Amino acid sequence: IIPKLRGKYRSRKMEDIIAEAKKLAERGVKELVVIAQDTTKYGLDLYGEEKLANLLEELAQIEGFKWIRVMYSYPESITEELVKVIKKYDNICNYFDMPIQHASNRVLKLMNRKTTKEDILSKINMIRSHIPDATLRTSIIVGFPGETEEDFNELAEFIKEAQFDKLGVFTYSREEDTPADKLPNHLEEEVKVERQEALMMIQQGISEEKNNNKIGNKYEVLVEEQIEDNVYVGRTIYDAEEIDAIVYVKSIRNIQVGEFVNVVITDALEYDLMGVIEDEFTE
Repeated sequence: IIPKLRGKYRSRKMEDIIAEAKKLAERGVKELVVIAQDTTKYGLDLYGEEKLANLLEELAQIEGFKWIRVMYSYPESITEELVKVIKKYDNICNYFDMPIQHASNRVLKLMNRKTTKEDILSKINMIRSHIPDATLRTSIIVGFPGETEEDFNELAEFIKEAQFDKLGVFTYSREEDTPADKLPNHLEEEVKVERQEALMMIQQGISEEKNNNKIGNKYEVLVEEQIEDNVYVGRTIYDAEEIDAIVYVKSIRNIQVGEFVNVVITDALEYDLMGVIEDEFTE
């Protein structure tokens, strides 16, 4: 429905984006989020080629930003050039938000996606070969019209293989007058929810294991809220605001919202982490 509602991709001029970013930096903003319906398509309409890597190079030069985070990049257009630019700058988060939607080539074709399971896996391996600690986030749609049990099982096996750091699963919902709405073999809501829950259980296990491996590690945390005396909530460079995990931080001192602090992770939940300010940590 989104292409129908919003029309074709339209890029803002690079100089306009940079001017806005500089104003934000001057106001003290520490995290800049670069987002679009597909960020990898940036510049194609204006400059005749994809220019996200060039834009990030320019943004990384601006004084003041601690984190520059790129959201919503379709995997088929994540290039080696782009990955190398992200790796090059400390202030660009090694965070790849790449909605794959499915891993069955048959369903991907029905969805009119211009990629295959093999291409997606190749892209994941390319990113991890350049940036081993990259955070990979994706979103999946289950219950697309015509999705068989076999298609779903293939998707489940792919999720186990890919080991995404963050994963959201959504059930397909009908939107009138969309190509998908006109497809045959729509699934019952009950089947969609069952499949959603099954995938989330797989991801919960993956997330829990990844989190347990973080116990004892030190991370820089952006504090966003105080929830009770001596307990704060924040997030690391590996987590986007509002959609990803949080870190519960204990401290005897008064921490300001917006402050960056070093935190030693002392415990892990399925998705969230718990820790103590580094200089208050005792074994």
